[in-house]
Amino acid sequence: MGIRRLTIRARLTLSYAGLITGCGAVLIAIVYLYMRFVPSYQIAPARRLDSAEFQPATPIGASGPTQAIEIQTVDDFLDNLLTASVVALVLLAVLGGTVGWLLAGRIIKPLAVINAAANRASTGTLDHRIGLGGPADEIHDLADTFDRMLASLERSFAAHRRFAANASHELRTPLATTKTMIDVALADPGADRAELRRLAERVGEVNRASVETVDALLDLADAESGTAARAPVDLTAMAHDVAADLADEAVAADVDLIAVGPPCVALGDAVLLRQAVTNLVRNAIRHNVPAGHAIVRVATDHDRACVTVTNTGRQVPRESLDALTEPFVRGAGRSLTRGSGHGLGLAIVSAVATAHDGTLALHPNADGGLTVHLDLPRPAEAPVAAS
Repeated sequence: MGIRRLTIRARLTLSYAGLITGCGAVLIAIVYLYMRFVPSYQIAPARRLDSAEFQPATPIGASGPTQAIEIQTVDDFLDNLLTASVVALVLLAVLGGTVGWLLAGRIIKPLAVINAAANRASTGTLDHRIGLGGPADEIHDLADTFDRMLASLERSFAAHRRFAANASHELRTPLATTKTMIDVALADPGADRAELRRLAERVGEVNRASVETVDALLDLADAESGTAARAPVDLTAMAHDVAADLADEAVAADVDLIAVGPPCVALGDAVLLRQAVTNLVRNAIRHNVPAGHAIVRVATDHDRACVTVTNTGRQVPRESLDALTEPFVRGAGRSLTRGSGHGLGLAIVSAVATAHDGTLALHPNADGGLTVHLDLPRPAEAPVAAS
């Protein structure tokens, strides 16, 4: 338990010092054991002789007028070696600990920066980034991943704040309108039955629009739940069915609507995919111009199925494309009337694409309008199934 309470710098320091000390201890043990148990050497006594009486032939240990110092035996030598080795080992451990402490500090310094950024993010501030420099190692990769996470969270929270504000506006407006109409009617004591009937019809129309908005929000929640069933769906037949269902609306808007494409099967939830295709075609009709056209094309590309909806209309700035897939954002802004839709169509399509591991791409046309690509997975073997 005591080791676990140490900081990572202290644990790294102990690891470095322990490794160096352990290696030194093993080396000393090898040298000591070798010199003790492999007697291939002889230690001669050290003597100081008088030069006048020096006799080269005198054997070692012979008596004479020489002045001998203390004879050093093998055991004495090994004891001195062991003592010196222990002292050197202690110095090595201290040096290893010092160097390890400095190295560990340099290694974990980026972690302190990441920790400070995480603490700042925990307070709700997501506009900062680490931007760690240095070599591309594991800690650098961790810092880059953390920066990407901060950017993703910042975008998500900003989108959620916009969604809350827009949803509040969309749901509050009909309530305020209804209250105003009722207050005006109550303030007129001479209101007859016909006026009250017109009031009831207008309140009913506002209420119907509110119900449609709530239903669209429920569709968006279902699409974002990520629980879409997977089964083969005939996209070509679905595109023709949707075009037929919306033919009257296209005629009323003076828009030429056609659906073309070879047989194509996608893998997904038929209900959600039909909702997505319907929203794309309805947007192509509503955000169009008189005498314009809307074309629904279905195609296959290896293991992908694609629905492409192209329509004429007003010029769409390229910088506003990303915002179109957010809830309650309409083609010309939130100031459009309710007859132009609730601003949830492309948000639902984007959620359906995500739930099916697909993609949604928007491209502005040079002469006005949009081209929208809904890319979906295909089954391994693509039999044609009824939509």
